[in-house]
Amino acid sequence: MKNDKLIPGLILVLIGAVILLDNFGYIDFRWGNIWHLWPMFLIIAGVNLVFAHNRTPLATILKIGVIVLGFGLLLFGRFGDRMNFPMYYSFHNDNHDNDNSDKDDDNNDDDDDDTTTTTKSGIVQVESNNGFNTPYTADAKIAQLNISGGGTEYLLSDTTNQLFKADTKEHFGKYEFSHRNEGSTYILDFKMKDKKGGHFNWSTGDDKSNSATFKLNPNPIWDISVETGATSLDFDLTKFKIRTLKLSGGAASFNVKLGQPQALTNVEVSTGMASVDIKIPQNAACRIKTDSGLSSTDFDGFTKKDDDTYETPGYETATNKINININGGISDFNVHRY
Repeated sequence: MKNDKLIPGLILVLIGAVILLDNFGYIDFRWGNIWHLWPMFLIIAGVNLVFAHNRTPLATILKIGVIVLGFGLLLFGRFGDRMNFPMYYSFHNDNHDNDNSDKDDDNNDDDDDDTTTTTKSGIVQVESNNGFNTPYTADAKIAQLNISGGGTEYLLSDTTNQLFKADTKEHFGKYEFSHRNEGSTYILDFKMKDKKGGHFNWSTGDDKSNSATFKLNPNPIWDISVETGATSLDFDLTKFKIRTLKLSGGAASFNVKLGQPQALTNVEVSTGMASVDIKIPQNAACRIKTDSGLSSTDFDGFTKKDDDTYETPGYETATNKINININGGISDFNVHRY
């Protein structure tokens, strides 16, 4: 029985059927299931390799059965909104404890475990096991926060009397923070840095995840850029003045809630395979432009202007606006009004 093209053909047919059924509203496909069930693709590929030269009906049934089972889990699985990373690994020192207690926002003293370096160009670099902070000064009119590094849960919702504060938990790698100012513009760089030394430990479970919880000062105008790999991000930005927000990630889950726009608030989203949920105020004027490939989209309360442009009523005459540009491969994009 010739079935060399049966399996890839079946996969293409199923993918096309899922996209069509989802686009026409017959099913509610949760693209986030891909992040939870990505090992299923390895199993499908492995089974097909093992039985690549086996032409018996039993082998064919087994290969088809694994594909049908995998797509069944993708279609009907319900795993919640939490982003689960496939595995966590960590480098530990014998006496290293990554759990952090709450600290007073007004406490600007450096911890004894902090490593602080000031370069000739005025960049202050900090490595710490206990979080990071930058004092607020009245001349800070604009703040740029650049976040990079995957394998982390990023959270932001609260304010602080400082300019920036981050409480971190590290189970692999190490966070690094630097800041500098150019006149009234303060530039903050927060990233995950590979950690050398210690012993290597494979583990799974929620207690072995990296996390960074941010707090920002509400006074400056904020430009925020996030560039990550496998990441879960949950930002409530309703208390802050957001001028630009850039989200770039691979297998990521982005959940963002925006407040009232500045004169113009720009949001740029660029993803590979991601779940993106953006909430905007009910009365905010907003335009969405998309180039989303095979992605699923849901823009509740928007009027479609052309194939890739959507607007809220009254957008053209509004004084303050939100512009959202979306680029993605196979992702799930949702923009809702609250």
